[in-house]
Amino acid sequence: MASQFEFISSTDKPALLAFSTPEWLEATRSTLNHLGYKVHTAATHGDFLSRFTQVHYQVVVVEELFAANTIEENLTLQSLQRMPMAQRRQATVILLGPSFQTFTPMQAFQHSVHAVINPSEMFLLNQLIEKAVGDNQLFLHSYREAQARAYATGRQES
Repeated sequence: MASQFEFISSTDKPALLAFSTPEWLEATRSTLNHLGYKVHTAATHGDFLSRFTQVHYQVVVVEELFAANTIEENLTLQSLQRMPMAQRRQATVILLGPSFQTFTPMQAFQHSVHAVINPSEMFLLNQLIEKAVGDNQLFLHSYREAQARAYATGRQES
């Protein structure tokens, strides 16, 4: 499968989706497009990793059974969980699946993501994504400021 090149500008809000269920994929893509995101879709685990390492995505939504029969077989989720924190913190990572209760912090923590969403609440997806992104930005605000200061200090010393 040939990958289509798409330019991402500094003003774009890129989002990456990894879904096996077409209805959930379309609902999520439509919601993110409505929220002003430039949406990319990963077809396989390899495609996901390639895209994720090339673009600083603001939002990543992964289906719990993306190309897998069980959540333990989800190589995309496993790869995200094993990534260095600095690489993962660039994006708000949302895990969607029927085994979750929407916005249960312990379930999100258990899977090393920012939020979990149950598909029964897809009708609220717009608000749920906005809340997850807002909560993540608020929570990591101080970390990102400190990181920017350290980067600026390091650049001045060079």
